Amino acid sequence: MKKAAWKKFPYPDKQYQYAGAALKKAWPRLHKGDCEPFPEDATVQDAWRAYHAGDFAKAVELGLQAGLAGYNAANKAAMIYANYLEDDDARKLVIFQEIAARCEELQAAEPENANAWYIQAYALGRYSQGISVAKALAEGLGGKIKQLLSRAIELAPKHADAHIALGTWHAEVIDKVGSLVGGLTYGAKKDAGADLLAKALKLNPDSAIARTEMANGLVMLFGKAKMKEAESLYAEAAAFEAADAMERLDVEAAKAELED
Repeated sequence: MKKAAWKKFPYPDKQYQYAGAALKKAWPRLHKGDCEPFPEDATVQDAWRAYHAGDFAKAVELGLQAGLAGYNAANKAAMIYANYLEDDDARKLVIFQEIAARCEELQAAEPENANAWYIQAYALGRYSQGISVAKALAEGLGGKIKQLLSRAIELAPKHADAHIALGTWHAEVIDKVGSLVGGLTYGAKKDAGADLLAKALKLNPDSAIARTEMANGLVMLFGKAKMKEAESLYAEAAAFEAADAMERLDVEAAKAELED
């Protein structure tokens, strides 16, 4: 993951730069979704500044430089970069595998670190989509992702992003194998998925991604019956004013979905 090979964030904005004390002041808003505690380490703070500004390569570099304390910043920067900006499918899979491996290292050292579990689940979830959800389920990744997300929510009950991911997990399993097999084999339930997505939006009402993922999840779970609600959620997400680079990528993705 050499810095030179990373694509630049396409929507740079001074509003996404949180110099000095501005980072701590904005922290509750910026991290309402992932419940990440404010870091004391100056290098880790700089890693998060780079992340919020959209310099994902620098965020990874600084985060790894800080050791385990910087892993969540490095991993989140890498996962958002891979998900939104990397267009080489093979390289995406490698990045997600690297994130998952670092998360295991962090879990061993800090078992109470909620994002060590959540970020690994996210990385394995995107990896699963990359190799096909059906293949991932056959390899046992479905159960592992569910366990990781359940652990993250147990450690941080207000972790909106983990609720989104677990709701999406229920939706994707049912979408791929149906309600009967999904329920009997994997424990995936329509109502559980919908409830988790609704709770995520309640926990983080100022979130574009909570709306777009809820829209996607409802369509996977209930089909055309939820199409109008999904379109409304996408429109709300597209109208949001982003507070950082990740949110901007979410908003732009919602706009693109509405145009399709």
